[in-house]
Amino acid sequence: MSLLEQIKTSGDIKKLSRKELPLLAAQIRNRIIDVVSKNGGHLASSLGAVELTLAIHYVFDLPKDTLIWDVGHQAYAHKLLTGRNQQFDTLRQYKGISGFTKMKESDYDGFTVGHSSTSISAGLGICYAKDLNQDDSDVISVIGDGSMTAGLAYEGLNQAGDLKRKLIVILNDNDMSISANVGALSSYLSRTLSAKYLQSMRNQFGAFLKSLPKIGEDMYGIAKRWEESFKTFVTPGMLFEAFNFDYFGPIDGHNLDHLIDILTNIKNPDSPVLLHVTTTKGKGYAPAEKNPVYFHGVGSFAVDTGKSNKVTDCVPSYTQVFGTHMVRFAKTNKTIVAVTAAMPEGTGLTEFSKLYKDRFIDVGIAEQHAVTFSAGLASKGLKPVVAIYSTFLQRAYDQILHDVCIDAHPVVFAIDRGGIVGEDGPTHHGLFDFSFLRSMPNMTIMSPMDENELARMLLTAINHNGPIALRYPRGKGQGVEIQQEIKPVEIGKGRVVQEGADLMIIAIGQSVAEAVLAAKELALKGICATLINARFVKPLDTALLVEKADRIKKIITVEEHVLAGGFGSAVMEMYADKGITGLQFKRIGIDDKFVEHGPQEILKKDYGVDADAIVKAGLELAGFDLDLNLTGSNLLGFKTDGIKKDA
Repeated sequence: MSLLEQIKTSGDIKKLSRKELPLLAAQIRNRIIDVVSKNGGHLASSLGAVELTLAIHYVFDLPKDTLIWDVGHQAYAHKLLTGRNQQFDTLRQYKGISGFTKMKESDYDGFTVGHSSTSISAGLGICYAKDLNQDDSDVISVIGDGSMTAGLAYEGLNQAGDLKRKLIVILNDNDMSISANVGALSSYLSRTLSAKYLQSMRNQFGAFLKSLPKIGEDMYGIAKRWEESFKTFVTPGMLFEAFNFDYFGPIDGHNLDHLIDILTNIKNPDSPVLLHVTTTKGKGYAPAEKNPVYFHGVGSFAVDTGKSNKVTDCVPSYTQVFGTHMVRFAKTNKTIVAVTAAMPEGTGLTEFSKLYKDRFIDVGIAEQHAVTFSAGLASKGLKPVVAIYSTFLQRAYDQILHDVCIDAHPVVFAIDRGGIVGEDGPTHHGLFDFSFLRSMPNMTIMSPMDENELARMLLTAINHNGPIALRYPRGKGQGVEIQQEIKPVEIGKGRVVQEGADLMIIAIGQSVAEAVLAAKELALKGICATLINARFVKPLDTALLVEKADRIKKIITVEEHVLAGGFGSAVMEMYADKGITGLQFKRIGIDDKFVEHGPQEILKKDYGVDADAIVKAGLELAGFDLDLNLTGSNLLGFKTDGIKKDA
């Protein structure tokens, strides 16, 4: 039995000798590589944090002590050491364990995470609560993976230093260097100065200096400045000392002995402590060390070569179509500027960044800043295109409302990963953008049915003189041909895909493709549907929808989005405002719940936003009596026809 197989709880690690830990680290790395190569996931960051994870579990008493991982990209080793080794093969799989820490999944997961830079604020809140509850156990917040670029991290540091709670923050510096002074001297000093007796002596000496009559405060100030100057010379700690944190580091994050020694020294501190460790993303797996960006979030791959197992598909993804046409339009429009928040590859802007370096800005993990920065660009005549995943754009709600929409700055929001995204789960599904954007005055919102319409809408957005959001899904397009001559879409105009007299299906974005399939199946049942590609959530094509509702009273709206405040709500509100009565309405969308992780197609079926759900709604509106107790039936292919009720 391997060492890893013997670890059932965090406490089992303490039974091992220090000499056994490197072997355990190697086994953990092999396990992570094996599973991620099949399932995909965040590989490079988790490989880099293996020794740090081991040291934390070796020193602290988890879960009595609370460990919080920022984002969760680094937490795979943590999962393996906390009773989830046997489940680890289900990582990010349907009904399996999450790719992030999740409180419902394990008592060892101190906080549910998905978006970055939350660990310090959450840790401080937990630390404060423990103090009120007279609980003296430790709180350890691990932050890194670029998360220190977000303002939230510094807000947390600022209050933690002010409250002087005994929070332990570990900065895992794995893809940026805060200082070049990382070496033997700084490591030795940090391990030495963190010793309890020296910390006590330092505090006592400070109190002694302050007690000296007349000159005490001056002498203390001189001594403090000397200490800070010396630390600044050999470490980058001045920044964190300014927040009233005791700073230690940088420490080699792969040296287990050094990590265990210093964590033992800073355990149960009297005031906030920040430990700075440096690690290598992808440590122990050569392809990931060589290309940590690719292996940050990766699909399945061949372990021996590191090459993707994905079969090349001639149908481009929506992200690729967006990136290609950004390059195309920027060639002739010199005002276009691309802005992203640490996701140039994920948003398809890599080629743009190479061709137009002075018109490409990556602000780091700082979505709020990205939006307000873009408003500043737009105020001086530029056309910023802010490419951000839907789930991350949520973080900039106030900046969109306040800094963009009030003055109607012409900022384009290219909202990638709109809808169900798959294996990353509830923190990453883009299911709320219609709701929080459509209430904003001056905002226009549109969503394409296919890749050709995406290209047209991007040009529409660039030409538009005001805030405008273009929302498109993760994954490949519909395989349609993109026109050579791209023509913009008329703002607020929908398109009739097919005519029918029995009911009307009004769909938006990727849901139009599901509605096309559903309309074909309904036709086989003798139900002829009018199908409308709405194109716009705001403004709606009121004239078209009202004209059709004069003849067709049975209406289905379809969206891959939450029902509350979404596209269907907008349509119902419009009909109510127009005083149109006598309608029979069904809305297809996500109920009032969070969507878990799993393959997109399975989740669409489970949460009722696929073609089957539309067929079912259409049959019910048409008066068919369905056997709704047949769970898992495929309405697109069911063999037993529904029986129409008597009129």
